[in-house]
Amino acid sequence: MQLPPARVRIVDAAHELMHTIGLARATTKEIAKAAGCSEAALYKHFASKEDLFVKVLNERLPQLGPLVSRLAAEPGEGSVEENLTEIARQAALFYAESFPIAASLYADPQLKRRHDDALRELGSGPHVPIEGVDAYLRAEQRAGRIASGADTYAAASLLLGACALRAFAYDMTETGQPPQPLPEFALATARAVLRGIA
Repeated sequence: MQLPPARVRIVDAAHELMHTIGLARATTKEIAKAAGCSEAALYKHFASKEDLFVKVLNERLPQLGPLVSRLAAEPGEGSVEENLTEIARQAALFYAESFPIAASLYADPQLKRRHDDALRELGSGPHVPIEGVDAYLRAEQRAGRIASGADTYAAASLLLGACALRAFAYDMTETGQPPQPLPEFALATARAVLRGIA
């Protein structure tokens, strides 16, 4: 049986280690070892651990960015409620997967600062989805499907904030599960945000 290409093995290993031991503790040396290659081979494909982290987010986690970009480019497609519901669903899935990976950064302020600086240089970071949803809502505003005076940035922040909190808030409960199944949560959240901007 032929092994997958080194790049694929590296991203797979990074995803697994970042998910199980956290981003802060997943070193490039450990990732390379888990991928069955040298650390030099890892750096042949990725400029830094932060670059690899962004690739894991973009290639192994539920995809929010392409959905939001498509909706912003095509305002008027589907209902705003349906679109916000799908954004909320994808965002909740994304945050549920990404939160365990990135949470370890918050234990080391210096590491988090270095990580944030590196993500800024890569044009990435937690603000990017908010800006994407804001761009979609502004496009719908220009199309006349959202109130002209609505604060689209606040609405985007509320929608994604609810999705991020869903991934975080129920982790410590007895069941570990939110009270609403994901489809119900996504629709209810979309409707609550839409009520404020329609």
